[in-house]
Amino acid sequence: MTETPHVIVYPPAEDGGRRVRVGNRFVGMAYTLHDIAEFLCQAGAEDVEPEDVASADWVEWRGAGPNVWVPPGA
Repeated sequence: MTETPHVIVYPPAEDGGRRVRVGNRFVGMAYTLHDIAEFLCQAGAEDVEPEDVASADWVEWRGAGPNVWVPPGA
């Protein structure tokens, strides 16, 4: 992959999973930062670590930041 795609992580669902979109397609439900890093590796990114996902400016966290994996009120 020549450039890092824009990543959107949606708010936590009732089961704690967060939908993840890489570029223009949904790639799955993440339950940890490691899951998001794995999705990026499958999309062709190299050497992406969970710590990178948490602090990268190319990841847009919707509804809650990288440390929130349960829905509000749960």
